[in-house]
Amino acid sequence: MSKAEYVYSVLLDDIRNARIPGGTALRAGEVAKRLGVSVTPVREALRRLEKDRLISYEAHHGATVVDLGEEALAEYYGLRAVVEGLGARLAAARITPPELAELRDLHAAMAADAARGRHDRLGEQSRHFHQRIVDIGGPAFLGAHARAVRDSFPVPARASLWLDGALVQQQLQAHERILAALEAGDAGTAEHVMIEHIRRAGASRARG
Repeated sequence: MSKAEYVYSVLLDDIRNARIPGGTALRAGEVAKRLGVSVTPVREALRRLEKDRLISYEAHHGATVVDLGEEALAEYYGLRAVVEGLGARLAAARITPPELAELRDLHAAMAADAARGRHDRLGEQSRHFHQRIVDIGGPAFLGAHARAVRDSFPVPARASLWLDGALVQQQLQAHERILAALEAGDAGTAEHVMIEHIRRAGASRARG
């Protein structure tokens, strides 16, 4: 990992988990000192974060973490529903038995963690579950787009819907229905369930 990649990964994780909240000014010199690198890789990382639309530059203020509000939240979940819904549709037509088995193993691990009350592990597992489906359905372009959408909107780990015990079984049931549609090669159902699953998550986030 290059120094610029290292700085980028640290800042991205800090922003996604709200350790650096929206509206915070990022001074290249301060970041360089904190991470023990020169200013050059920090500037490279900041340019990449600007491309990701996670920071913006303003005259006399420098780089500032973007503060995303309710409209951005609605757009984020709407875009995810479209991209991941299409990914599920395409995956239903091309998924292989080993790929389906991989997804079922991941789902089983999530169900086991949920049964043991390990809800803090479910958010990242769910992210992997969703991303794997889109990668299977659209390995050339769609998977990269889904990953970019996810990375463009910071969702702190403590804000994960998987921490809400009342929602866990509902979301696991949606995953099971998606898996059933993929196994049956039912593209329409796979897309529909994925879209509804993500829209409900967005609605729950908005209420919360």
